[in-house]
Amino acid sequence: MADHTPTGPIETGAKMDYPEHERTYAGFIALAKYGSLFCGALLVAMAFGFFTSAGFFSASVLLIAILVVGWYLLR
Repeated sequence: MADHTPTGPIETGAKMDYPEHERTYAGFIALAKYGSLFCGALLVAMAFGFFTSAGFFSASVLLIAILVVGWYLLR
């Protein structure tokens, strides 16, 4: 018969590296937060640039303004 005894470090209750886990989680949350900000700002700036007569330069200025205000509010 097959031997089903635990042999790996997880099964025996190895110590977890909690500071590394928390650092990874904080990085994921920051990436999700600022990535969502960028996608939303890009969507608004593209709509502003394509559906009005503002043009590329005005849409770029709007994108930068939204990113700066969003970064200030999310930090």
